[in-house]
Amino acid sequence: MVNGFGDSDSRDPFMFVWERAGNVLSENGSASQNATQLCVRNAYPATNTPKDTSMQTIVLATQKGGSGKSTLAIGLALAAIQAGHAVRLIETDSQGTLSSWQRRRIYAEPVVEPVYVAGDIEPRLRLLERRGVTVTIIDTAAGTSAATTAAIRHADLCLIPARPSIADVEATTSTVELARAWKKPFAFVLNQAPIRGQRVGSAAASLGDEAALDLADILAQPFIVMRNDHQDALGAGLAVSEYAPEGKSADEIRGLWHWIETRLGIELSVAASIDAQPIASALPAPPELAPAMFLLTPAEVAALTP
Repeated sequence: MVNGFGDSDSRDPFMFVWERAGNVLSENGSASQNATQLCVRNAYPATNTPKDTSMQTIVLATQKGGSGKSTLAIGLALAAIQAGHAVRLIETDSQGTLSSWQRRRIYAEPVVEPVYVAGDIEPRLRLLERRGVTVTIIDTAAGTSAATTAAIRHADLCLIPARPSIADVEATTSTVELARAWKKPFAFVLNQAPIRGQRVGSAAASLGDEAALDLADILAQPFIVMRNDHQDALGAGLAVSEYAPEGKSADEIRGLWHWIETRLGIELSVAASIDAQPIASALPAPPELAPAMFLLTPAEVAALTP
């Protein structure tokens, strides 16, 4: 048998990748083994059947915490909406960053759907497709879990955010191996990068070496520079393209979404007008000051959806 890494191996490819990924789950060998066995037991039963769907599923995943997965998920969701897509966000991270963001938000879209059980991910994706969703973005927890495995299994593209540091670059290995085991396309997103300096170039080159592929094919463009706009928007319940639509951060996120559209071949001929998006100065007071201004909750939206 040829495993997901192109090597000859008699073992099941799923077991092969989890045996390798489990080595980085913990410095404690027994803890790594137990975590690996748990993930395999919870995620293995389903078969890897070919996907026949018009909805595109994008998964943000990496072993390292603090890489900016949730902020990227929010920014890309709004960029996709601005490009004319019907978008849903799925949160598999029990930390609840996306859910907290939605509670601060005065707009109903994009709806955040918490799905923490691995076996619930596929049926939820099928339901969303039937409801006309064209893009679903899944934000996963740091580390490796059954839910992350299931999300990558159903991905059309796995985005692996990494800050320009050796720790982040090294932490991408297990996610790359998992994407390869399921034969899923993946790309690195260099996130929270400094505006200038040699560190960005060195990190980009290291990511290419880590994946052993042509860097142009697997490094998303543009890099996302660390700016306060991202965190300020998150605190206001907005995406950066709503908070500062004319800013450089918004331009970078829209550029990244365009790169993803091109990679997936899902560019729409009719895009929503960027000018129609609200700017921060035109928004009402924050939710904690004006709770009555919230639009429909996710549960209310779901109840109204046939």
